[in-house]
Formats: sequence, C-alpha cells, structure tokens
Amino acid sequence: METITQINSFLAALVLLTAFGMLSQKRISSLIHLFTWQGLFLSINTAIVGYVAGRHHLYISSILTLSLKVILLPYILHVLIARLKHRKDVETVVNIPTTMLIGIVLVIFSYHLTAPVRELSTFITRSTLAIALATVMIGLLMMITRRHAVTQIIGFLAMENGLFFAATSTTYGMPLVVELGVALDVLIAAFIFGMFFFQIHTTFDSLDVDQMARLKEES
Repeated sequence: METITQINSFLAALVLLTAFGMLSQKRISSLIHLFTWQGLFLSINTAIVGYVAGRHHLYISSILTLSLKVILLPYILHVLIARLKHRKDVETVVNIPTTMLIGIVLVIFSYHLTAPVRELSTFITRSTLAIALATVMIGLLMMITRRHAVTQIIGFLAMENGLFFAATSTTYGMPLVVELGVALDVLIAAFIFGMFFFQIHTTFDSLDVDQMARLKEES
C-alpha cells in the first residue's frame, strides 16, 4: 500500500509539473503536448486508484480519459491550429517569471487550504488533493494571463483536469454516469469552440483577445 501511495504522489507531482510547464509556455503546440502528457498521467492515476479502491468503473474512466484527453482533444486542437495557420508565440498579459511566482503562491495556498481535509481523510489519495486544487487554479491563471483565445481554452481544459483529479482524490471518483456526462460536455464544447474560433478568425483575421476588443471599441 505504501508503494501505491508513493506512485500516486509521483503521478500527482507530474500533473503539477505539466501544469507549471503549460504556465511557462508561449507556443500553442507545446501547450497541447503538455496537456496531452497531463491527460496521460491522469489516466494512469485513475486506473491505479480504481485498482486500490476496488472501483471498477474507474477503469472505464481511465480509458475514457486516455481516449478523450490524450488522443481526441489534442488531435482536435492540432487540427484547429493548422486550420488557423497560427505559428507565432502567444503574448501574455503578465510576464512569465511573475506568472510562475503567482503559480507557486497558489500551490502554497492550496496546501494550506486543504490541510484540514487531508488530516481527516483516510484515503490513500488524500495527499494529492492540494495538487488537484493547485492544478485548477493554475489553469484559471493561464486563462487570465493569455491573450490568445485557443490558449485560454487549453487553460479551461487544464482546469477540468484538476477538477477530475480532485474527484478521484477525495471520493475515489464520481458516479460513472456523471463522468460520462462531463466527458461528453467537454467533447461537445471542444467542437463548438473550434467552430467559433474558425469563424472568428475568418471574420477578424485574429484570435488575440485584446485586438478583438479594440476592434469592438472602434466599431
């Protein structure tokens, strides 16, 4: 059991590392690759939790995460970037070093906030709750500090990863029907965002949020 706990903590550390990696990246292609790795770590961790807790539906959740967040969503994002012909670096509202420092503060805050829960919990995954919360807040931070709409959506998907990680850490997973519903919602949202982005890029020739705001003010 101690070995399983160490593996769980190691995977949680990798999830947090990929979150910080996404926070420091400017190129969208690198962001997508890191998001893919984060989904892979979540999938492996979910399967391990399912094995330890005896929750067989988590195996389905693991396969679903692998299919959706490691294969399908990255493919959709790569196709979207190719269609939009976006290759340059994405500008940030706050410089990268400052953003990373804010991310570290969020991790410390997450550990402080979840300390009472970790003390009362008997689950082997209790130590990863703080990392799950930190992943959610880092995803939100990425949405706030990025100017490009596609990177903001990747931040939103990273937040969803953190929420899913929190669910497996605190309750050994949500009911399967809920997880299937959430997965379907995320997939539909990805398709809708893709269509909207393509239409916006066709109309304004840009997905820079500040530039679109300036165009709106001028009109």
